Amino acid sequence: MSSKGKNMAKINVHGQDISLQTVAEEDYISLTDIARYKNQAHTDDLIRNWLRNRNTLEFIGIWERLNNPAFKPVEFDGFKQQAGLNSFTLTPKQWIEATAAIGIVSKAGRYGGTYAHKDIAFEFAAWVSVEFKLYLIKEFQRLKEEERKTLGWDIRRNLAKINYRIHTDAVQQHLIPPALNSRQTSQVSASEADVLNLALFGMTAGQWRAANPGKKGNMRDEADMTQLVCLSNLENLNALFIADGLPQPERLARLNRIAIHQMTLLAGDDPITLIGGGES
Repeated sequence: MSSKGKNMAKINVHGQDISLQTVAEEDYISLTDIARYKNQAHTDDLIRNWLRNRNTLEFIGIWERLNNPAFKPVEFDGFKQQAGLNSFTLTPKQWIEATAAIGIVSKAGRYGGTYAHKDIAFEFAAWVSVEFKLYLIKEFQRLKEEERKTLGWDIRRNLAKINYRIHTDAVQQHLIPPALNSRQTSQVSASEADVLNLALFGMTAGQWRAANPGKKGNMRDEADMTQLVCLSNLENLNALFIADGLPQPERLARLNRIAIHQMTLLAGDDPITLIGGGES
């Protein structure tokens, strides 16, 4: 399971909540939370023991060289020479401050703890438990897929919203006479929105709400991708028709014909019936 918030998210792996944060547009995973899966009481000790390991230092050192131009290799070599000695200890803070590392970050406060870039976090998870690493990767990929789907919907919905703003501006510039109050303006704008609704969906927003009393939102929220693409095109065309001074009935007839043609091409379905049996 996963949950998301602003620049952060959580996934649940084998009953352990694992926090994720966005750092410099990259995904960072909480090493502290991963360590809790192994030892609830001594997470810091577990992370320090992992860091002092020679294989760990070689891995994160190579990662920094590949991804961090400001990384300090001389300081890194000093740590690597000490790795394996019984007296050698290393904390995340010491590593970050000495080498200017970016792959591991330490945070204080409510969402504090030690976080690492996903590449490094997966290595730490494997050190804790190979099985846990595999489940962590699976849940992380599931979260990314959820985000991808959400982003795709947001892009389509925002495209419709942006074009609707263009369309609304055209209504205000070309249909609304001077000195109308805001109520009259909104009535004209709503009427123009229903021109698009009729052209594409065959009903007004009010008719849709009456026919779907149990649904939230509006017909545009229920639209599929092909309908949203067509709607965006219709909004732009209607703005041009308004600017050209075409009367509303003529615009509606034209937009309906265009919607039928475009939806036939986009969806590959049988043509939609013209509103009111208009021109073919």
